[in-house]
Amino acid sequence: MTSKVTDHESDDSRRERNETPAERADRNWNELLQELRVSQTGVQLLAGFLVTLPFQSRFESLTDFQKDWYLGLLGLAFLTVGVTLTPVAIHRRLFGGGAKREIVSAAHVMTGLVLALISMLLGGIAFLVVDVVLSRTEAAFAGGGSLAVLLLLLVVVPRVVNQRFQRSR
Repeated sequence: MTSKVTDHESDDSRRERNETPAERADRNWNELLQELRVSQTGVQLLAGFLVTLPFQSRFESLTDFQKDWYLGLLGLAFLTVGVTLTPVAIHRRLFGGGAKREIVSAAHVMTGLVLALISMLLGGIAFLVVDVVLSRTEAAFAGGGSLAVLLLLLVVVPRVVNQRFQRSR
């Protein structure tokens, strides 16, 4: 789980900011927290909506497969909430112990995992909705297509931007 999130900036950027490694770790932690806040809100809303589905009148009309898929999504949503909260738990445990760089490194890894879990969750939700409304075949295309688009946006696009940035340095 070694990550260079606290050291990814160029020497020029460090000089421009005139910050110590501890100050940089504090800034990176605050930036990661902001990313996690945005993610957490969305994931908690999705989890909350999923929790209410069994109490809807149409829920009983779902097939066994759809109910099993729903339960898998519910578990995935709760797992995603848990992983989103993990950096906060790590921070609480190590707070004040001079481990900010380690906290930032762990939070960086967890944030990447959260993005992957959110992609899976959204793809799975698209599959379930289209399966209920249309058919399993269209659901496979919708779920797979959603997952592909999210992976493109959350993995490929950031890598391309990073490569362009690295080349421009």
